[in-house]
Amino acid sequence: MALEITDNNFDELVLKSDKPVVVDFWAEWCGPCRMIGPVIEEMATEYEGKAVIGKVNVDLNSSVSAQFNVRNIPTVLFIKNGEVVDKSVGAVPKATLAQKLEALL
Repeated sequence: MALEITDNNFDELVLKSDKPVVVDFWAEWCGPCRMIGPVIEEMATEYEGKAVIGKVNVDLNSSVSAQFNVRNIPTVLFIKNGEVVDKSVGAVPKATLAQKLEALL
């Protein structure tokens, strides 16, 4: 299951991770977010132990959303060694997200 990432635990779970991290910025009212939500959950299961997969609800966590200039959702950030190395905006196929993550493993 994807981790619930918040303003309070972002540094610990994401920036200090020794594994690549995929962070899905989403909101409950966002249709495209609901489309990729199940994909993020599948990836959390498939990459367990290899990568950290989490979700940030932008309505509840405005600080981290602003820190990374998330203006459109869904935005999926790919972070390695505390740095954003890739991103995807909008509803995209699972293969696209998986390919970006595989490049970091």
